[in-house]
Amino acid sequence: MTQRIALVTGAMGGLGTSICQELAKAGHKVVASYHPQFDNKDEWLKEQEAAGFKDFVCVAGDVADLASCQAMVAEAEANAGPIDILVNNAGITRDKMFAKMERDQWDAVIATNLTSLFNLTKQVSSKMAERGWGRIINISSVNGVKGQMGQTNYSAAKAGVIGFTKALAAELAAKGVTVNAIAPGYVATKMVMAIREDVLKGIVDSVPMKRLAKPEEIGYACAFLANDLSGFTTGATLNINGGLYYQ
Repeated sequence: MTQRIALVTGAMGGLGTSICQELAKAGHKVVASYHPQFDNKDEWLKEQEAAGFKDFVCVAGDVADLASCQAMVAEAEANAGPIDILVNNAGITRDKMFAKMERDQWDAVIATNLTSLFNLTKQVSSKMAERGWGRIINISSVNGVKGQMGQTNYSAAKAGVIGFTKALAAELAAKGVTVNAIAPGYVATKMVMAIREDVLKGIVDSVPMKRLAKPEEIGYACAFLANDLSGFTTGATLNINGGLYYQ
């Protein structure tokens, strides 16, 4: 298999880590992007090395800022090579009922979860098309598909991810570049597992499979969509939610 260069944003969170690991297992060279304010990079790299992943390249950048993304991709390409696979995974929440939501809470979520797709994809999509091969994988959410009370900002952004995916897929379909989305349900990351026990139980009880997704199940889906044999799959949204919601 040809080794590809994969750039993963939000790489040092629970979901991002599993995406990086599964892409590495599939034989790809992984560039892990993190926010400049993230101060645990060295600790994260040590954890990955202990787990058997010794070749991750790290680049810092703010996905909500276009100039920062330009610099980040340039650094990634200088250190690893042209980006063949882009996983737009970075995301934040600023949950509040709409009546009490402040404009800065709206803007922050839209910028990080949706505008970031423009900022990053703009740097690599044309180059992928010129080379005749590329994989763009955008992480949406079940709440972008069905909506969620208290998350108008997050649901709007994640629904926008799906629209972005479908439109760009149509533009790049003839160029050998696929664009797909993954819409995870509730995933057993450290952040989710830290939720108060009774609240977490309520979440699990709402899922027909009566469990949370394993982070590696989402990471494996990324590796699947990045594979050469997924070249006829584009514009799709892969719902991984344990039966919580059907489109």
